[in-house]
Amino acid sequence: MQEIIHSLIQELTQFQINTQGELDAFKTRFTNKKAVINDLFESFKSVPKEEKRVVGQMLNELKTKAYEKLEAAQEIFEKEKITFQIPHDLTLPGDAFVQGGRHPLAMVMNKLIHIFEQIGFEVASGPEIEDDWHNFSALNFRENHPARDMQDTFFVSLNPDYLLRTHTSSVQIRVMETQKPPIRILAPGRVYRNEAVSARSHCFFHQLEGLYIDRNVSFADMQQTLLYFAKSMFGENAKIRLRPSYFPFTEISAEMDVSCQICEGEGCGVCKHTGWLEIMGCGMVDPNVLENCGIDPDIYSGYAFGMGIDRLAMMTYKVPDLRMFSQNDIRLLRQFEKIEF
Repeated sequence: MQEIIHSLIQELTQFQINTQGELDAFKTRFTNKKAVINDLFESFKSVPKEEKRVVGQMLNELKTKAYEKLEAAQEIFEKEKITFQIPHDLTLPGDAFVQGGRHPLAMVMNKLIHIFEQIGFEVASGPEIEDDWHNFSALNFRENHPARDMQDTFFVSLNPDYLLRTHTSSVQIRVMETQKPPIRILAPGRVYRNEAVSARSHCFFHQLEGLYIDRNVSFADMQQTLLYFAKSMFGENAKIRLRPSYFPFTEISAEMDVSCQICEGEGCGVCKHTGWLEIMGCGMVDPNVLENCGIDPDIYSGYAFGMGIDRLAMMTYKVPDLRMFSQNDIRLLRQFEKIEF
């Protein structure tokens, strides 16, 4: 065994380590668990007693030389790696740090929430994959009701009871089922409809809906709330108008228009040259909806409204095409880096 150890010491001394591959080969030969040194220590048990002292010293010498050479090689590689990462000229300017910013849709959403929070509304949330009850039935969309055709729906797999929500009104149902009046909530989020993609519509978009349920809530209360919103959002010169409409979950129902902020009421392609832009639907909550959620319509009344965030962002920032918000064009997004609400 002494001859074997002596031979290995010579081999170790002559072993060249100049590359990572040679370093790995050195470990395999000398220092790994299955390497020759560990094998020799296992064989040391069978060495005659009179030779153990000499053989043990030689084994320790071999092990010490092996690990010293390993550590020296690893230290050289680490220094080379650090040297390679440091630029040769430390006076050269560094890479420019590009600061990000909020997406325009997120900024509009935050501003809307801030406006309504000033008058007592709180944010509520719900799932984007909904069941038929919360998205349709509880909102007075009876089975086979023609009003269901008003919204082209993305159903999940082959189960018609689950779908991508078509509005955040489903959040209102979940809140009314679990909370007692007074209720004053906002329901912001993404919704999905199977619509043709154009400059004014998309198959997914963002909504913010509001709900207020309490005793003696009137249509006039809703009208004043929406006028407050329009002036807070677009300025004191903003005007609104309410047009009769139909929604299964409200009665009375109305569409709300606001004076077009892109053309300032003069008429343009976005407002179809009318000077007005439809931004939300609203109305008094239908008594059937209250009953479906366990709220007595003889005691409580309320109003609800819902608006598209994308269209409001178009008006706020004078963006002519709705599709630009989801194309991630850095030229558009960089215009909002320093804008904060």
